[in-house]
Amino acid sequence: MGNSKHLSDKNLIDKCIAKDPESQRILYDKFSNKMYAVCLRYATDRDHAKDLLQDGFIRVFKSLPKYQYKGSFDGWVRRVFVNCSIENYRRNKKGKYFQELTPQTEKHVNPDVLQNLRMEELLKLINALPVGYKTVFNMYVIDGYSHKEISEELKITESTSKTQLRKARLALMEKIETLEQK
Repeated sequence: MGNSKHLSDKNLIDKCIAKDPESQRILYDKFSNKMYAVCLRYATDRDHAKDLLQDGFIRVFKSLPKYQYKGSFDGWVRRVFVNCSIENYRRNKKGKYFQELTPQTEKHVNPDVLQNLRMEELLKLINALPVGYKTVFNMYVIDGYSHKEISEELKITESTSKTQLRKARLALMEKIETLEQK
């Protein structure tokens, strides 16, 4: 099946639904790096991200018959992974991820520090946040969820979502300020 790498999304999806292993491998290869990056944003560590990646692909392959070819297939796959990560968070939450920060006043970060911060460093700072902060931050800032949607997805109140976002931002500013001083 040497020409299968050049399949259209529809043909690739149809072959994956038919459980063609070569097509499933092609789909995995096409999305694994991008989806691993999504998983890393929600995971507690790299091993957890690999577990999320595996769970996400299992869900993608099971859900392919439900894909209606509306919008981009890339966006649909990404949404499956985000939802899988959120469900994993909810399953494991049990209240342990919403940690308190010491009270702080609003701080402003020198914009020069932000310009000098590489994306990789910023992602590392985000990943170092407590899981509750990181999850709400990712959903709101990166994935574009509203506080209402976050509250529904995570089974928390809207005010908890807003508080977690505020605390995530404060924690990030504190970490960036520490970098600024170095």
